[in-house]
Amino acid sequence: MADLKKWDVEDTDFWESEGKIIANRNLWISIPSLLCGFAVWLYWGIITVQMLNLGFPYEKSQLFTLMAIAGLTGATLRIPSSFFIRLCGGRNTIFFTTALLMIPALGTGLALQDKSTPFWIFQILALLSGFGGGNFASSMSNISFFFPKKVQGLALGLNAGLGNFGVTTMQMLIPLSMTVGMFGAMGGDPMTLIATSGTLIGKIPVGTETYIQNAGFIWLLFLVPLAFLSWFGMHNIRTEEVSPNDHHPLVSFGIISGMLLIAFISAIFGLWLMLPESVHGSGFKVPKEVALFIVIALTVSLLKIIPGQIGQSLERQYKIFDNKHTWVMSIIYTMTFGSFIGFAAAFPLAIKVIFGYQHVLVDGVMTHDLINVNGPSALMYAWMGPFIGALIRPVGGMIADKFGGSWVTHIVSFVMVLCAGGVAYYMKAAYNSATPEEYFVPFFIIFLILFAATGIGNGSTFRSIAMIFPKEQAGPVLGWTSAVAAYGAFYIPKVFGEQIKATTPEVALMGFAAFYVLCIMINWWFYLRKESEFYNP
Repeated sequence: MADLKKWDVEDTDFWESEGKIIANRNLWISIPSLLCGFAVWLYWGIITVQMLNLGFPYEKSQLFTLMAIAGLTGATLRIPSSFFIRLCGGRNTIFFTTALLMIPALGTGLALQDKSTPFWIFQILALLSGFGGGNFASSMSNISFFFPKKVQGLALGLNAGLGNFGVTTMQMLIPLSMTVGMFGAMGGDPMTLIATSGTLIGKIPVGTETYIQNAGFIWLLFLVPLAFLSWFGMHNIRTEEVSPNDHHPLVSFGIISGMLLIAFISAIFGLWLMLPESVHGSGFKVPKEVALFIVIALTVSLLKIIPGQIGQSLERQYKIFDNKHTWVMSIIYTMTFGSFIGFAAAFPLAIKVIFGYQHVLVDGVMTHDLINVNGPSALMYAWMGPFIGALIRPVGGMIADKFGGSWVTHIVSFVMVLCAGGVAYYMKAAYNSATPEEYFVPFFIIFLILFAATGIGNGSTFRSIAMIFPKEQAGPVLGWTSAVAAYGAFYIPKVFGEQIKATTPEVALMGFAAFYVLCIMINWWFYLRKESEFYNP
């Protein structure tokens, strides 16, 4: 049966006799679905690098906006996605949101077949890629209901950590898929590289033919079977505590579509306020922080006024906003996951722009447009950071299960401050050098340590949320905090793009380091003082 009328995993007998098998099956279907969601959401970080290598007629700053658009939309879609499980059930939600990923995957493949494709089409496709970002909130909320508290740190760490492998998988699979015309005549004609590209196995020289359109098409090979697998293999938990609304699946799909549309409208409005006219924005130059506040407030407000049963259910779930710990954990989770997802989005293009070009004085003016033939290949190295961050995330959950989440988060925070400072130093040195490749190794190693720290912190934060909040609130809180943190996928590439344009990329990292220091103080005050309400949860 797809609907589970009885579900009490805190009952040891039920868990051992029935619950564990069902929970694990849902987990292992959820993970690859979430993996594909992350891949489609963040593949613009790799695609834009290859668009530069192929000579697509767009400015570097324009290409950074594609990742920022996908980042902001994906984060905004997480807000309604946080509440889908209670309204529609886990199986209905995961099936439908996985199927929606086929739209941007197919569209991206078609658009990349032609260099003359208008930039606004790529902007729309980046917007639709946000489906993949939104899926994290519903996936994590769903899995939180399937496992008892004693193993939630590990279960959520596996779902998120292996799901995050979508970033690494994408960064390895896309460059490799571009080397082969695997879809024949249906896949379109190849294009010729005008700059050195790279894959996991080495550099690809100028003049090589490549199939950039495979960056979109390749995901259809996974999404189609995953949609079937989620429909026939997953469950809706139909208890009062989890998802009491026994809607027909088509009604559930309609509810999900309507709530996603509200989030899309809010995201589009925020992007229009913020972006310059050159990339079809308003040109008002609204500060990104103000625009983010408007987007979040508008999304939450519009969802709240939905009439009928949906609005009533949301009003009940909105009680999480009355709990101060929802806001505290949103800040701390932004430090860990927000940094991970933002760095993963910006890392490939940052390597390309900072180390792939020589930075030399011409007539007294520093220029950054001369290709550095000795520069590292962004596509060869960029996957390693997200790989480490995702791989170590379940380990962070296990350590936190044993020693407490907040102590682990605290230690990780100090590591992140030191690493951000180190990356800033070498980034500045490289961006002011005619031979930036000399600084790549220390920059890269420190960045890998930074990724590892974000991964461990992700796992420890999940543990804290599971221990602080009651069962009914833990799922929506996980979804909400992940939504806020996911704005890192918008904010960090946007800041990188702005600071690179200003020729001061190191300022971005110093700003992030200052934020990490603030998080250290917040974490200590609320969770590591002996007098705190929850000590080391």
